[in-house]
Amino acid sequence: MTGFRHPAAGSLASSISVIIPTLNEEGCLAGTLERLRGADLSEVIVVDGGSADGTVRVAEEMGAITLRTSAGRGRQQNLGAERSAGDILLFLHADTALPADFPKHVRGTLATPGTSAGAFRFRLDADGWGLALVERMVALRCAVFAMPYGDQAIFTTREAFERVGRFRDLPVMEDFDLIRRLKRIGRIRLAPMAAVTSARRWRREGVLRATIKHQACILGYYLGVRPELMARMRGRVTRRRSARPTG
Repeated sequence: MTGFRHPAAGSLASSISVIIPTLNEEGCLAGTLERLRGADLSEVIVVDGGSADGTVRVAEEMGAITLRTSAGRGRQQNLGAERSAGDILLFLHADTALPADFPKHVRGTLATPGTSAGAFRFRLDADGWGLALVERMVALRCAVFAMPYGDQAIFTTREAFERVGRFRDLPVMEDFDLIRRLKRIGRIRLAPMAAVTSARRWRREGVLRATIKHQACILGYYLGVRPELMARMRGRVTRRRSARPTG
């Protein structure tokens, strides 16, 4: 692959596969992939959920392994994990930028005894008191409950991922659900550096509205509300295509 390390180039004992689920991410995917160039990785896998824009073209042109399946982050990330070669799986959102030397922080975090998974600290790519409050709330949530979410680039070993049964095929809250199960077999730790994610959702919906919708989904998860209802509230795509995985 052009621009990314081959499996033989990394440390065999702790090779890292980066898995990126996408759906209409043409505008931000190139920047995300560019920041991965030269990193000590096994591979970068983009799993597209049926984009109508140029997402797949961007992924292929930049040298990522590109797979296709129906929309759903859990399903997409499971396919990427299944096709990957690394001992460590890092699940990265297309609008999230990893810090420099992130492989070192991933390996170091998972090497801590008793750790089942990790993630990066949370930072947004924009300023403002509302967004700063969001960052503080996430930091508090992680400190008190050890519950990082997908926009913090969750990483775990392949062994732990398989042990807890992979992602469940949920249209929403798939990251929350995975972390809850990983907590049952070990500690969730934060790397010392932050991953920077796009503030586009908070800009589009407003900080208060986005926060309320997210907290409502958490409550709905615990109350057993049907995931499809929560997905409609969040505006997440829930349609299922009949196309088989390709790539």
